[in-house]
Order: sequence, then C-alpha cells, then structure tokens
Amino acid sequence: MKAPSRSSSTPTKRSSKQRSPIRADAWIKSRVLQELKALADPKARAQLAYFGVDVPKAYGISAPILHKFARHIGKDQKLAEELWASGIHEARILAALLGEPGKVTPAQMERWVKGFDSWDVVDTACCYLYAEAKPAWKKAIEWSRRKKEFEKRASFALVAYLSYKDKLAPDSRFVQFLRVIEREAWDERNFVRKAVNWALRNIGKRNLRLNREAIRAAERIRQQGSRAARWIAADALRELKSEAVQARLR
Repeated sequence: MKAPSRSSSTPTKRSSKQRSPIRADAWIKSRVLQELKALADPKARAQLAYFGVDVPKAYGISAPILHKFARHIGKDQKLAEELWASGIHEARILAALLGEPGKVTPAQMERWVKGFDSWDVVDTACCYLYAEAKPAWKKAIEWSRRKKEFEKRASFALVAYLSYKDKLAPDSRFVQFLRVIEREAWDERNFVRKAVNWALRNIGKRNLRLNREAIRAAERIRQQGSRAARWIAADALRELKSEAVQARLR
C-alpha cells in the first residue's frame, strides 16, 4: 500500500488545514526525521541561544509545532527510543512527547539523563514522560546529587511537576524532598538554582501543610548565606506568603 504523502499527514507551519489521522505504523524513524528537517526554520534555529539553548544539532522548530506533530504520530515508546538516539534536539523533544510512561524503566531514564544538554529537553521529558513513570521519585532523589548541570536540573524539574501531577503522593514524600532542596540550595548554576526554586515553590503550593513546611524550609535556606540560597529563598517566600496563594490554599 502506498504510504500517505506528507501533505496529508504532517502538521506543518505552511498550512493551517485540518489533517486527517494516519495509521500509527506508517511512522518510522527515517520518515519522522525527514518531516522534522522539512519543518526546520533558520530563524527559529538562530534564536535558540537567546532562550538559553546551546546544542550542536538542531533544526529550529517551535514547541507548538512539535506538540502538534506528536499528536499526529501518537504514543510509541519504540519510536521514541529511536528518535532519542539520533541526537537531534527536536527529535529528542519529540521523543519525550511520544514516550509511554508505563514502559519507562530506570535503565531508560539513566540512558536519557546522560544525554540531557538543554533545559527544554529536560523539562519536556520530566513533564510529559517521567512524572507519570513508576521510577520517578527514586530517580529524582538520585539525580539531585549529580554533578552535571542538566542532570541535576532534572531532579528538581521532575519534583516541580510531581508536585501537581502526582495526586496520590503523601505529604511526607514532599517534606523529604524539601530536605534535598535545602541541601542543594548552594548551587549557583543558572539552570540548577532556578529548578531548585521551582520545586520549592510548587511543593509549597500543593496544600496548606506543605505551604507551611516550604516556608520554613525557605527561611532556613535564607540563613545559609550564599548568593544562590538568598535568591532561592527570597523568590519562594514572596510567592508562598502572597495573599493569592494563601487564599487559594485556604
């Protein structure tokens, strides 16, 4: 059977027409990479550095286009693994969107975390794949001690997402992670300290009890004295003590 043409199956930046669904088995790695290359935007590629993304292999494709493309393809863990192996920036973001959380293993998470080289790949994987994977909490704790910037960011970004995605996690898990946040609040690296702050704020917005615990943790962090700790604490306390957050939690 002749495969559907690109014009009838792939979301592109050149047309706003509604695309009809295609067979899931029509998508293979080579075809997806060909489609990504066709979607490349030199202007978007040139802007990556402005947004703090410095990667060697990238086409320049906006997040909305990648999300639309992922919806056309559908979940496919095997294809996700193949796309990740390509090393292309947008292919790795797409892989995170296509992955199946129920099929994620600790070994797979370790393979991917070693390839994290930008905040947007980290955050996409943590939000759309790892936050619903069974090993999420264990890996968040493990990665918090990593030396590489984006591996360490993954720990705190993952907990930031778990704070509102994991509806069944007991408060004790988040209280435990507040100790991790306190321990690592010294890290000056931009993408780490921002993720540490993000996790602290999100934990503190989960419920009233955790709000009180997060505020106490932030007060202790402020006393650490480092520049990173002072910024993390001040920014978190500003939001967690705000009337808007307090009113919503009450």
